[in-house]
Amino acid sequence: MTEQGVRPTAEQVLALAPDVASRKAGAGLGGAGPWSQTGDSASGLVWGVCKGSGSTPYRTVVDLTGPAYKCSCPSRKFPCKHALGLLLLRAAEGFEGGGEAPDWAAGWQAGRAAQAGRTAAAENGPVDVEAARRRAERRAARISAGVTGLEQRLEDVLRAGLAGQQQAGYAPWEETAARMVDAQAPGLAARVRELGTIPSCGPGWPARMLEEGALLHLLNRGWLGLAGLPEPLAATVRSRVGLPGSGAEGEAVRDRWLVLSQYDSVSPDGRLTTRRTWLHGLGSGRPALVLDFGPPGRPPSLALPMGLVLEAEARFRPGTAGLRADLGERSAPAAPDGRVPAGVSTGAALEAYGAALREDPWLDSWPVVLGPVIPIPGELGWQLADAEGTSALPVALTGGGSRSGLWQLAALSGGGPVTVFGECGHRGFTPLTAWQPGCPEPVALG
Repeated sequence: MTEQGVRPTAEQVLALAPDVASRKAGAGLGGAGPWSQTGDSASGLVWGVCKGSGSTPYRTVVDLTGPAYKCSCPSRKFPCKHALGLLLLRAAEGFEGGGEAPDWAAGWQAGRAAQAGRTAAAENGPVDVEAARRRAERRAARISAGVTGLEQRLEDVLRAGLAGQQQAGYAPWEETAARMVDAQAPGLAARVRELGTIPSCGPGWPARMLEEGALLHLLNRGWLGLAGLPEPLAATVRSRVGLPGSGAEGEAVRDRWLVLSQYDSVSPDGRLTTRRTWLHGLGSGRPALVLDFGPPGRPPSLALPMGLVLEAEARFRPGTAGLRADLGERSAPAAPDGRVPAGVSTGAALEAYGAALREDPWLDSWPVVLGPVIPIPGELGWQLADAEGTSALPVALTGGGSRSGLWQLAALSGGGPVTVFGECGHRGFTPLTAWQPGCPEPVALG
């Protein structure tokens, strides 16, 4: 079977659903009953017409190379239930496939290709270098003024003593964060907000606040002394402060990328959804983090089920410890691969995180595949212990981790060794995906 002919499983299709309701509704449309004029092409296009409650059926088309979705239904969800149902029907081999795409499907695909060409032309078009330089200088001056004020704020807190921060409350920190936003330093604003929440986080907060405050001070000093830093570290400081970087400025790596994990997080104000997709280069062995964002009421558009492999170019942004990447042109639709990534020991995981900290001292975690390891619950917290050895890593429930995912991991293990992918950091290891011995199908934890 050609790569274009490999069909994602029903589980992989349902993993694309933006929420539980869409997953349930899509599953209800996975049969042949409401569908007609279905087909697919070697270019990764899938189409079909679905009978709805109205007199006019819905035209649904999916571009697997995106993936991207288009449906004439009024739903604001991506993918909608009709797109999910169409892919489920295809996964169950509910239609033979092939055939010539109708005009409405082929026209949509051609429009996507044309838009991609216009975007590339705009990105590569002429740039007013002098105007860009002046804008950069004005923004740098605003950031420097904001950093100077932030340093004064940190000094005042230390002089007054950390003990008074519980009584002072969060409001002064939110005011400081707003000043960082005005200074066009969103990275600093996020760190200030996190620092302000620490006094209410339970026992041991003074030590944690001192640590995070020291890291923030280090970042401030890095910005103020940016001209004297080596370029890789200077790029990291710019990225951490919040200056946007571009994948066009970084290294391009073409590889076959295995999707290890994908999960969403919502900003504290609920206005922005961030989707984190972890990839592993099968040829280069390189990890990559792809971020996608969704505005209020709409999920991020990038949806890559775990276990699929896509052949594409990844452009790594400078100043992100070699992790943050933008996906470029894809050579073929994503397809299942059926392999389990090789795992390392807990000691090797800590060494990898330590090495990454040399490039980025503000790095919270590093992607690692552990294995074989055994999950061990305990009164003081869970651990992942090497199946052969005496070392272990504490489990931290941050980011995409959840307590239900820990019991799911224990059930998969059954007391035996498993392979686990997650984020290894100073708070411990957050498990995100697991594989049972002899089973290539990944399981999302949570």
